[in-house]
Amino acid sequence: MHVVHEAGDEAPGAAAAASSARWLETRPPRVLLAGLLGYVGATAAGVASYSHGMGAIAGYVILAGFCGCFVGVVVWVGSLYWFWWMWPLVGVMSALGLAEVAFARGDAFYLAAVLLVPVVAHLERRAWPVVAAVAAAGLVAPWAVRSWHESLGWGPAISIFFTSLLVLAFSETLSSNQALHDAQAEIARLASQAERARIARDLHDLLGHSLTAITMKAELAGRLVGPGLSDAAREIGEIEALSRQALADVRAAVSDYRDLTVAGELARARELLRVSGVTAELPGSTDGVDPAHQELLAWAIREGVTNVARHAQATRCTVTLSRHAVEITDDGTCATPAHKGDLAIMGHGLSGLAERIAAAAGTFEAGPRSPQGWRLWVSLEPAGTASP
Repeated sequence: MHVVHEAGDEAPGAAAAASSARWLETRPPRVLLAGLLGYVGATAAGVASYSHGMGAIAGYVILAGFCGCFVGVVVWVGSLYWFWWMWPLVGVMSALGLAEVAFARGDAFYLAAVLLVPVVAHLERRAWPVVAAVAAAGLVAPWAVRSWHESLGWGPAISIFFTSLLVLAFSETLSSNQALHDAQAEIARLASQAERARIARDLHDLLGHSLTAITMKAELAGRLVGPGLSDAAREIGEIEALSRQALADVRAAVSDYRDLTVAGELARARELLRVSGVTAELPGSTDGVDPAHQELLAWAIREGVTNVARHAQATRCTVTLSRHAVEITDDGTCATPAHKGDLAIMGHGLSGLAERIAAAAGTFEAGPRSPQGWRLWVSLEPAGTASP
């Protein structure tokens, strides 16, 4: 059964922007920006030393263009589309930096320390080959060009290396802090969910049972009242109606407190599979699941894992999660009528799940695996992106 969800695609560049440099997203610290301005000043001093007249003017114009591109990188940080602007700006900055070599000689390599800031912030450790190559060029170029009559460019090389190291350290610190923040948020969410479950259990066990007893006794008292006691019968009837309404309210409150979540169903699945003697391979985190799809994916996990525990005769069960989909597979050997793929003869649970997914314009698949086992796959991805 395939029903495709009709929904608009995410805005272009959203995923790239989400995974882009955390360092830049927090705005560079002022001290480091001041240091970058120092590199620009060193290059300007090189222009003043090695170029004169129109050559010096051209050198300063190129330097101004380089600074403008870097300001553009900083200004566009935080925009949804900034990722797509970064690489073109880096390309223009690279071309301007190479052109500046003709006017500032080896001092132009100080600009490479500025140029590598967004590159290292985005690529992190993957940028080290680029950093090493640029630092080596800054070190060797002044000595290699004999007409310059200069020694090795230690200043630009050291600037490039240590600036990149600082950016990398800052970026990894932010990544660690973000991971810690996410873990704390997950702990708080699980604690809140556990408290809600406790309150629901108490409501059900205490008020639910008491109200059920009151309702039954009121109903019985109404039957026992004689025909001459119409007023008493009416009052007892009202008591019964009130108690039934209160019982319905308590059950509704319990139902609201017990909203299904993917994390809660994974915890339940782990315990159920353990009791059933099935090895569980479950996701370690649910952070990537779309909040809008939490309930439906949780229902899919509950139904799929329950079927594995009850019917599959499996030794292993694997649950795989993505932002919009969940897949549940096992290595069981128990064939069921549902293996025929006909929803009309599937169990009530699978049929109900299929109806839920169809109502949400999603995709539902359930069937046997080769050479053995069973697979349940539910996807709520936008049209054209769902892939089993």
